Amino acid sequence: MINRKRIVRDVALLVIGNLLVVGSVRFFILPYNILSGGVAGIAVALTPLLSFHIETDVLISIIILGTFVLGALFLGKEFALKTIFSSIIYPVLLQLLNLIEYDISLNPMLASFYAGIICGIGLGLVFRTGASTGGMDIPPLIIHKFTGIKVATLVMIVDGLTILLGLKAYGLESVLIGLISVFSTSYTVNKVLVAGGIQAKTVFIISDHYQEILNEIHKRLDRGSTVIDAKGGFTGDDRPVILSVIFSNQYPQLQQLVQEIDPSAFLIVSDATEVKGEGFSLEYKI
Repeated sequence: MINRKRIVRDVALLVIGNLLVVGSVRFFILPYNILSGGVAGIAVALTPLLSFHIETDVLISIIILGTFVLGALFLGKEFALKTIFSSIIYPVLLQLLNLIEYDISLNPMLASFYAGIICGIGLGLVFRTGASTGGMDIPPLIIHKFTGIKVATLVMIVDGLTILLGLKAYGLESVLIGLISVFSTSYTVNKVLVAGGIQAKTVFIISDHYQEILNEIHKRLDRGSTVIDAKGGFTGDDRPVILSVIFSNQYPQLQQLVQEIDPSAFLIVSDATEVKGEGFSLEYKI
C-alpha cells in the first residue's frame, strides 16, 4: 500500500515537474532565444554554430536521449526507470505545448527571470522523486554522487557553463540575461528540495552550569545532546561544550531555559540544512 502511494506520488510529481520545465522552455526560453541552462539553453546556443540546419526542439530531444544514457550508466536502475518516463514525456509535452498559440511580448530580463523560477520548481519536484527530467540536470546528479556537492550548486555551475557556449553567437548582453535564469533556477531548486523538510537549528552552549542545562534540554525539549571536551583559548581552562540539534520552533524555549539557569551562558546558533538519524528524518535523499 505504501509503495503504491509512493508510485502514484512520484508519477504525479514527474508529470507536474516536467510540465513546468517544458512550460518555461516553450513560453519563455525559446520565444525570446534566452541563453539558459538545461537542454533548451544548449540547443539555443548550439543552433547558430552548427553547419547544418536542425530544428531546436529536435536538437533538444537528441540531447535528452544522450544524457539519459549517461544517467542510466552512472546513477543506477531505479534512476533510469524513473528518468526514462521523464525522457519520454518531456518531448511529448513540448510538442503538445507547441500547439498552443502564444503571442505575448515580455522584456527579455523578465522572461529569463520567470523561466528560471518555473524551471526551478519543476526540476525540484522531479529531483524529489529521485529522478531527473533526462536533460542537463543529469550531469549535476552524477557529479553529486561522487563529490557530495549540493545539487542546486552544481545545477548553477553546469547551467552557467552552458550559457557561455552562446557568448560568441549571441554576445555578452545575452549571456548576462541568461545568467538571470541560472541564478533564479538554482535558488528555486534549493527551496523546493528543502520545502516540507525538517526545520532545525544546531546549538552550541558554553556554560559552567552545563549539567543543569543538559538535564533541562532532555526533560523539557525531549532532545538529545552531546558534550564536547574543549579548552578555553585564552585561559586554558577545560570548558565542556553542549551540542544539540533542535526543531526551529523549540529555540525560544531553549533560549529561555538557558537564561534561567545561566544568564551569562555563551550560545552559538546556526540553521541545520539537513538532519538525519533517530528523531529526525528527511525524505529527500539525493
